[in-house]
Amino acid sequence: MLAKAETLVDALPYLQRYEGRTFVVKYGGHAMGDPDLAHDFAQDVVLLKAVGINPVVVHGGGPQIGAMLKKVGVESSFVDGLRVTDKATAQVAEMVLSGSINKELVGWLSGAGGKAIGISGKDGGLVTARKLSRTSRDPDSNIEKVLDLGFVGEPHHVDTRIIETISASGMIPVIAPIAAGEDGATYNINADTMAGAIAAALGAARLFLLTDVSGVLDKQGTLLTDLTPADIGRMKDDGTISGGMIPKLETCIHAVEAGCEAAVVLDGRVPHAMLLEMFTSQGAGTLIRAA
Repeated sequence: MLAKAETLVDALPYLQRYEGRTFVVKYGGHAMGDPDLAHDFAQDVVLLKAVGINPVVVHGGGPQIGAMLKKVGVESSFVDGLRVTDKATAQVAEMVLSGSINKELVGWLSGAGGKAIGISGKDGGLVTARKLSRTSRDPDSNIEKVLDLGFVGEPHHVDTRIIETISASGMIPVIAPIAAGEDGATYNINADTMAGAIAAALGAARLFLLTDVSGVLDKQGTLLTDLTPADIGRMKDDGTISGGMIPKLETCIHAVEAGCEAAVVLDGRVPHAMLLEMFTSQGAGTLIRAA
């Protein structure tokens, strides 16, 4: 009992520091498919709300989209590792993300004692998307060509009023990464990118990206706990950072340079990783600040 009391006392300065602030949490990866981890995650988010912090959850769902496409017989194609999203694929993505996954998360949060509302970027004009533009360079000819990924988008404008209204009412927004464009089309947006844009627009105290790795590691495999954009640039150049970690860290850089106080890359498979990061002196992941 004394150890529990001491833990609460140790957490007090952090609770006071972040009271009334906003945390944006991107939830995805293998943690989404594990009921025990989903239960822990829901408890953490509800606890944050209970102690006066405003959590905002943005979720992914790539594997679930892939499974549903296979089930309904819609074939997927990929260009440079990116899924080409035609109209049929976009409809399935919206059904899975805004439907089954979104409401399942609302259910988990409700089961943990919280009150949550599931929305997408379409609701209340939260996010206006634009078509994602990507290029690829042919290794033989060195000619750069534009990739047409279909209805894959990126946030162009974020109107935070619906999030602020939900949070002020004592509830937790759970956001699917789907948004409408100015052209009226529906776009599927990468969940990391969506979370980063929302965190910047809200001026969030923290952006958490829950991943399947412990954070950013150096070449010896040691966890790096604090990084700046300049550090990340050097590590990209020398090959320390590569693969799927690069776009995640680019999202973190964009967020902290556009108004988010700091971003954290965390292992979502570790129970209560967010609480360890925020309310202990040791932390649990890699923190990225603008300077």
